[in-house]
Amino acid sequence: MTGKSDMAMTKLDADARRQALAGLNGWSEAAGREAICKTFQFKDFNAAFGFMARVALLAEKMDHHPEWFNVYNKVEVTLATHDAGGVTQKDVDMAAFMDAAG
Repeated sequence: MTGKSDMAMTKLDADARRQALAGLNGWSEAAGREAICKTFQFKDFNAAFGFMARVALLAEKMDHHPEWFNVYNKVEVTLATHDAGGVTQKDVDMAAFMDAAG
C-alpha cells in the first residue's frame, strides 16, 4: 500500500531535509542527530502555553509528539520521527503548523 501516510513515515535524505528546511521559517538541523529544531519566543507564559496547547491538539490527532522544553516565554522544539530514525514529512508538516500557530 502506498499513499501520503506511507510517505509521511519515510525518512528524508539530507537533500530532501535541506529542501524542506528552506520552506520553513527559522528551523535548522539539530546538532548531533537527524532532527530539526527551533526556539519560539512569545510575549509571556500565557502565549507560550497557548501555543503548546494548540500544538498538543494536533500532535494527538497525528499521533506524533514533539520533544519540547518550556521556560516562561520560550518553547524549544525538536522534531524527529523515531520509528523512521530521522526527519519525515510528518515532522515538516508539524513544523509548518507550529510556524503558523506561533
